[in-house]
Amino acid sequence: MTHATLDHRIEDARTLVLERTFAATPERVFAAFTQAEHLKHWWGPRGWTLTHCTVDLRPGGRWHYCMTCQDPAQGDFYGMNSWGLGVYERVETPTRLTYTYYFSDEQGAVNEAMPATLADLTFEAVPGGTRVTSRSTYVRPEDLKAVMDMGMLQGISETWDRLAEHLA
Repeated sequence: MTHATLDHRIEDARTLVLERTFAATPERVFAAFTQAEHLKHWWGPRGWTLTHCTVDLRPGGRWHYCMTCQDPAQGDFYGMNSWGLGVYERVETPTRLTYTYYFSDEQGAVNEAMPATLADLTFEAVPGGTRVTSRSTYVRPEDLKAVMDMGMLQGISETWDRLAEHLA
């Protein structure tokens, strides 16, 4: 099991920056973030599985998925479905990916009650692999606080651990 450090900082009241180096080429890491056949193996925190995933990788294209909690130890979350929708803005294979992330429903309709995230990811070749830097910007500081209070940092740490394991 891989236990690399997920570096994070709140850059301003609305932006969370995450960084981690993965032991793989930028091409492999970018593919893992953008191809359904890779995403289904690692996206989501431990105990959650992608039960639906479609990717249309182009500006204006959509990534639509459902994570289902399959871990009975997670109590009330067990059996829960969590739908998400990404709308791609920039696709620069294999160095940059920008999309707006929304909580959604099964049809891909945006859940307006939940905060949207502008996610800008860069994939930089470094000694030993690829450094991924993710900048997640929210409309309001309260939106960033809301997702942090939901446990997003633990969830993304577990998700990126699963990515490291998938790439190994």
